[in-house]
Amino acid sequence: MTARKQQLLKAHRRSKRMFLIAFVIALVAAGVGLGWRLVPVLLVLAWVAHEAWFADHLFYSAADDYQYNFPGHTPRQAVKLDAGIVHLSEPLASGETLVLELQVKTTWLGRWLDPYVELGDDRQDFERGVSGRRFLNLSGQAAALGANTLTLRGRHCTLSSSGTLWVMSNPDYAQQRVMIIAPHADDAELAAFGLYCRAEEASIVTLTQGEIEAEDFQRLGLDKAQAARLKGRLRSWDSLSIPLWGGVPASHCVQLGYYCLQLPAMAEEPGKAFGSRESGENDVRSVRQHNPLSLPGDVDGVPNWFNLVGDIQRLLEHFRPEIVVTPHPELDPHSDHVASTRAVLEAIAASAWKPATLLMYANHLHDNDRWPMGPAGGGIALPPAIEPLPADRLWSPMLSADVQLDKAMALAMEHDLQGSLGFKRQLRRVIQQVLAGRRWPVTGSNEFFRKAVRRHELFWVRDLSD
Repeated sequence: MTARKQQLLKAHRRSKRMFLIAFVIALVAAGVGLGWRLVPVLLVLAWVAHEAWFADHLFYSAADDYQYNFPGHTPRQAVKLDAGIVHLSEPLASGETLVLELQVKTTWLGRWLDPYVELGDDRQDFERGVSGRRFLNLSGQAAALGANTLTLRGRHCTLSSSGTLWVMSNPDYAQQRVMIIAPHADDAELAAFGLYCRAEEASIVTLTQGEIEAEDFQRLGLDKAQAARLKGRLRSWDSLSIPLWGGVPASHCVQLGYYCLQLPAMAEEPGKAFGSRESGENDVRSVRQHNPLSLPGDVDGVPNWFNLVGDIQRLLEHFRPEIVVTPHPELDPHSDHVASTRAVLEAIAASAWKPATLLMYANHLHDNDRWPMGPAGGGIALPPAIEPLPADRLWSPMLSADVQLDKAMALAMEHDLQGSLGFKRQLRRVIQQVLAGRRWPVTGSNEFFRKAVRRHELFWVRDLSD
């Protein structure tokens, strides 16, 4: 986490403490002035208000501008908004990925209901209280945009009368050989199901077993270590079997069997073994029996960095991908995700086979755990970038309604995304639905069914040949 984000997190906690102190003082004053029987009612109302409007984890100011840079040669053109219609200043440049930069400012209602923008038949949501530069994803809207018929209307927010349209051109990477790096089972589906289900040739490499936080399995009468081992086996099975739903055969799926949250430590001490924190296991071969080929780590099963990088190098040389899909190391803060891309880059440097392009994804964010915001099925606006990111171009392919449904069903098969919400979270959702107008999909209760099943997928493109 950067120094700025640490400062914002501290400010968020400080503001919350100050609010609690002020609230306690107000309660005492109310009790003295109006009677103590009113205090329990005020406490309940305050808790309901918190769950409805203040429970989001947003560790930056909604008034901050998003900071995006694109490659210097990226075509851009000015646009005007007139009576809700987007008007181009010149003919639309060639490119399939379209990003509109403009100013979004909340109305008073947008502090209590999620502000969003309607883009033709799409919807993209932003933070309550938004007031700053934002980036809308117009990919898939080229025909209406070029004909000057695309409508753009703010709901609970206002839009600037002018903006900048960025046009990025990419080949259809699904027509090339694709390798997807998944730090955990489900990362490939969350980020790239729509890509791999139509890829000419795809391989999926899952780096860890996903064995930690297995408390739910202890209800089966298992101790902590036994529950972790069962969860690791189940999620390893998920990583090999669920891709078949998207058309990727088992012969193109590999489970490496390293252990959750140990990849960063492995990177810092490459020769040292790092076994599971919870299962008691220290041999990655326990979940490799279904892999389609032998790997360097199969020799001794030691969970260390040298074996991990060697395994990925061997897979690069076997599958010979032209495209590698991997977490964005600057945007996705999960420590295993950052370390996964580091291992990929080291393996590419050592490999005799050199892929041409990285496609990078973000399944997590530093400072906004609701992104993509808004209901399932909507488009994916660009995520918060409060500090500038590397100037990569973007690729945002469309997912049809049928593919979105198949993606939701793939997520429903993931053991880690199954199960119902606890009572407190269920109650919070009811409160937010009634008071804040939020909606969740019927396909699953886990938040990823809302966040990941979308009109678009979104990748940052980094050419390795440059």
